[in-house]
Amino acid sequence: MAGLSNTTDPAATPLAVRAEGWGWRHAGRRAWAVTDLDLTIEPGERVLLLGASGAGKSTLLHALAGVLGGTEEGEETGRLLVGGKHPSRQRGRIGLVLQDPESQVVLARIGDDVAFGLENLGVPRSEIWPRVSESLHRLGLPMPLDHPTSQLSGGQKQRLALAGAVAMRSGLLLLDEPTANLDPVGIEEVRAAVSELVADSSTTLVVVEHRVDLWQDLVDRVVVLDAGGGVLADGPPDRVFAEQRDRLLAAGVWVPGVPLPEVAVPTPPADATELLVGRGLAIGYDTVLRDGIDVALPAGTSTVFTGPNGAGKTTLALTLAGLLPRLGGDLVAAPELRPPARRRAFGRTPNPADPATWRSVDLLPRIGTVFQQPEHQFVAATVREELAVGLRALGIPATEITRRVEELLALLHLEPLAAANPFTLSGGQKRRLSVGTVLATGPRLIVLDEPTFGQDRTTWLDLVRLVAGMLGEGRAVLSVTHDEPFIEVLGQRRLAVAAR
Repeated sequence: MAGLSNTTDPAATPLAVRAEGWGWRHAGRRAWAVTDLDLTIEPGERVLLLGASGAGKSTLLHALAGVLGGTEEGEETGRLLVGGKHPSRQRGRIGLVLQDPESQVVLARIGDDVAFGLENLGVPRSEIWPRVSESLHRLGLPMPLDHPTSQLSGGQKQRLALAGAVAMRSGLLLLDEPTANLDPVGIEEVRAAVSELVADSSTTLVVVEHRVDLWQDLVDRVVVLDAGGGVLADGPPDRVFAEQRDRLLAAGVWVPGVPLPEVAVPTPPADATELLVGRGLAIGYDTVLRDGIDVALPAGTSTVFTGPNGAGKTTLALTLAGLLPRLGGDLVAAPELRPPARRRAFGRTPNPADPATWRSVDLLPRIGTVFQQPEHQFVAATVREELAVGLRALGIPATEITRRVEELLALLHLEPLAAANPFTLSGGQKRRLSVGTVLATGPRLIVLDEPTFGQDRTTWLDLVRLVAGMLGEGRAVLSVTHDEPFIEVLGQRRLAVAAR
């Protein structure tokens, strides 16, 4: 790949990171997200930042990027410096790539998207387009500058975000679970792109990822945050994983080469009722994305949709969940799943079998959906209130709501965060809360879109066991996922959705 000439650009100089007793507490929270952090990252170092879900990894990355906000957003202690200055004064020299490829694309054409940051920095126009072209080439995206961003795959969109950071000649590159929502091809694309950057530049790199084995060969240091504050382990990857193995496993950190314990999953009943059946389904939004799909979801059975990003897995799952109308074919819920018929103007008529025609109050106790982006389903100001929203909509008595909410808080390890704003949780905590909001109303069919992203080893096992428990209760579970260990355990029925 072509390199960029950085010799005269001060922004390209690798930046050091220094934390001295640093901590951050989100506004309205009792507990600190990060506390008592003392850490030095030298210019040009490549660091893999690990820790349990909720240990403060993403908070630290956002602080280093200078985007945590001011005093109205939270309370800060100690000092955190990037290149000797407060991170908010170095924003033009810091690149941040987040989990969700979709959320980072801001413009319709790839050239404009990469140029966006440069234009905001006031880079002369004569410099912008050579930088854009070179960055796209460097990240393996040698496409016309007017190529639509909407036609990129998930892996390509993450490489586009990286290209934006490279074009800005960042001295510090921060990657916050950049492969969390990608298929295997996209994961390898992003890893290869970062590998090229590491080999071709002196930029300081900090990566937050639960896929440890994917990154350990690209970094020269592992730093593990302690959920109780400070640093649990620090050093070269091989030494940390060998010498601190038991401590890391106890803290929920994924340790390469350590197998997962076996999870008991109930065998699907031979005579299970097919709760939902689709035949010849055509799916899409305004136009047909895919058609001719046959699928059945039996009670007590786990079904997994696999396939590349952009193949239509989520669209199909949302259609089956009754959240998108089918564009063709038939979708029929079993009589035992359907809501009671409603009285209409000319007497009682059967409620349609297609879940897309049901009211939200009908869906809540029958089909529950956990969206790929947890924030898309949060509506309350606290975690406790979020868990109660669906129950209140169903008119459940207050004493029963309290019982179920407290049970879910304990089950999902969210008790210390009951009064927290859902939007201030870590990625893994948000995912567990989104699962809890669905479990609260006890639906017979549960749709999970990327249910394990952001989970540490402990919470991953808890979620998998939770799904296994649902199956034992006779519920049907449909999961959209790229998580191979999850598929291995819970892929009782699999539908591979091929690329379009």
